[in-house]
Amino acid sequence: MSTPRPLANGLHTDHPVPGLPFVDDSHIPLDEGPEAIEAVGRHEGGGMWGRFDPNDRGGDDDWHAFTTDPINHGLGWSVRSHPVHGRTVLLMSDGDTALQHSMWSGDQLLFRAGGYWFDGTTWYRPGQVWDPIEQDHERRKARAAVTVSAADMLDGRADPAKAYVGKVTTFDTEAPAPDNWLDHLALWATRHQERDGARPLEQCVVDVSSPELSGAQLLGVPEMAELGGITASTLRSYISRGNSEVPQPQASVNGRDQWARAVADDWVEARQRSYEGVKATMSAGDPDNLSPGAASVRDRFAANFHSTLWGRPDVRKRWILRQRNEKSVREVSDALAWDVAVSMDRILPTDILGPTVRKAILNDFAESVDLNERGAKRRKEPLQEAREKKWWHLNLTVPVAKMLDWYIRHHPESAHWQIGEIMRDARNRWDVPPQATLRALRQALALDGELTEQQRDIYFALLSPREDID
Repeated sequence: MSTPRPLANGLHTDHPVPGLPFVDDSHIPLDEGPEAIEAVGRHEGGGMWGRFDPNDRGGDDDWHAFTTDPINHGLGWSVRSHPVHGRTVLLMSDGDTALQHSMWSGDQLLFRAGGYWFDGTTWYRPGQVWDPIEQDHERRKARAAVTVSAADMLDGRADPAKAYVGKVTTFDTEAPAPDNWLDHLALWATRHQERDGARPLEQCVVDVSSPELSGAQLLGVPEMAELGGITASTLRSYISRGNSEVPQPQASVNGRDQWARAVADDWVEARQRSYEGVKATMSAGDPDNLSPGAASVRDRFAANFHSTLWGRPDVRKRWILRQRNEKSVREVSDALAWDVAVSMDRILPTDILGPTVRKAILNDFAESVDLNERGAKRRKEPLQEAREKKWWHLNLTVPVAKMLDWYIRHHPESAHWQIGEIMRDARNRWDVPPQATLRALRQALALDGELTEQQRDIYFALLSPREDID
């Protein structure tokens, strides 16, 4: 996934992105609310789109929106508005606005310096290391960060007369950034202060300063690649393909991308914690890059196969050229396959698997019972009546059902005992009749398992309690 690239600042923004020109946005209803911005893009004309979403953290006036430009459909406007911290207006390629919109769905108000972001009070580094608890990237504060305002950047040397405000009709997306950007900032400041209720320039955020972003802390591609344990050419390949795992550079020096050391360290940590990184770490030192468990299985079967192929004279003689025929090879391969099949319990021990599957099934049952009883309360149904029929609502999630199916197909005798325990536990905990438990399990296997109907019938007949015993 590529990173959206702002092309220009809207003239009515409160927080100019440094280096970008300013473009007239007066034809966009910025002061009429997010619904009006969305409506521009949802005009009956084709090739346009718009959307707005509220941000719950800041109340009714905290929102973000985007729209295709009604004049130049190749461009679009992305807007982030906060009741306390002001408004950002960006001109972008129309194809980038939806992605930028998704990046503003949380606390992020501003992005600067290649992904550093601001929530109104604190600057954070680009989010890279995943937090499974919060289901979001960890928030890592930028060290000793200082907000640089428009007032900080303006001085008496900037000349608004040397700047201009662009138009979407003539905007060139490939034009270089203006060299005299401070003149453009001065022109924006003049126009900004003419508006009623304009945000003070001291509160208009332009940039961020941090020791992390100093020249001494910047790394080029070779240093970045070395930290990540890859070659510079590999990193350049990642960058050219738009690999989203590579963070945005914090600066460009003489046309060369540069990353903050702190950002690079986070990138290395994210790589180590990724699916591939964990696999590589746990397989370090193995000649075949196998995990410890897989290496143990390989070594065990390598020894077994060697014993079968070489240790047994009746098999070893088949290596003689005249003994090499399809029948002979088939017999040997069947013997090796049998060795694997009877070793299943050594690959995934049933004394570990069985209780795990049982607990997972009972947990799914508990959630089903709880959901049914909460539904009964909403319907004002007598709880006892709900409990008497709750076993009709027992369900298994798809992964648990597939695991039970695998367990039965590979270890039917062990699964038979565990299902008996499940029936006993379900009866003791929720008064579920054993037949109702079996019905729920059979239904789950019919929906998500690989056992045939005949196999299910035969197997569950061996589980069903006899009801005709005197």
